[in-house]
Amino acid sequence: MQRTSIWNALAGVPHSLELLEVGPWRTRVLQAGAGEPLILMHGTGGHLEAYAYNIGAFSAGHRVIAYDFPGGGYTTHASQPLELPAYVDHLHGLLDKLRIPQAHLQGESLGGWVALKFAARYPERVASLVLNTPGGTMARPEVMEKIRVLSQQAADDPSDESIRARLEWLMADKSSVTDELLAIRRDIYRRQGFAESMRHILCLQDADIRRRNLVTDAELAAIKTPTLVVWTSDDPSGPAAAGMDMARKIAGARFELIREAGHWPQWEQMEKFNTLVLDFLKAVPKAQAPRGKTA
Repeated sequence: MQRTSIWNALAGVPHSLELLEVGPWRTRVLQAGAGEPLILMHGTGGHLEAYAYNIGAFSAGHRVIAYDFPGGGYTTHASQPLELPAYVDHLHGLLDKLRIPQAHLQGESLGGWVALKFAARYPERVASLVLNTPGGTMARPEVMEKIRVLSQQAADDPSDESIRARLEWLMADKSSVTDELLAIRRDIYRRQGFAESMRHILCLQDADIRRRNLVTDAELAAIKTPTLVVWTSDDPSGPAAAGMDMARKIAGARFELIREAGHWPQWEQMEKFNTLVLDFLKAVPKAQAPRGKTA
């Protein structure tokens, strides 16, 4: 697939990019558009550019906020292991910082895991959930080891080869790993101190730590907000049956499968993904949050 560059995709989209103090985390935040807030959250070891091809479509009707997680991207490096409460507290602080009482949450992989935990803890702050190949319900040793090894190797040796290996693991079509994506991640991973930060991010790939952070059936059952679970035909993290099972356990949740995509359907099949998400959001009752606009 021919694709424009990431920043060309955003060139015609008015947006701001800034570093905001959220608790102890100096957080990189991109905002675009106006309307009900829509928060975009990336996966393990990732960064907000994972949603570069979606921000334009989503910002046509929403105030889009994409940000780098604690320890990742250009947000402050982690100095201790990061478990789910740290991510949930950070998201809560970010919403308060931006004066957003309620938002639509969209999370990929770890981002979906954070969205689920946040919705279980703060249901009044969530207008809807889009869970995109979400983590949090599985603990497959072979997948956890693959993520740990590929991610730490890329952080310890941020060469094109090691970073490409990590990114290609995500994709159904290896050509989806563009030179530009490679360069963006290489620059992030080469930052002084990032390799140590990655070790703290990867604590969730430890079996005991992961077990105590998993999303429980009780948490899934407690979620009453409109929910869309998206899985793919070629997700290396687990079978589509895992997403179907999650959707069954959330009252009224909708399940959709995107074909010819791996762990990043929002990247590999952006047009299908954008249409699917926007159609879902149109059917969600209006959020209680006041309409806002980026500065």
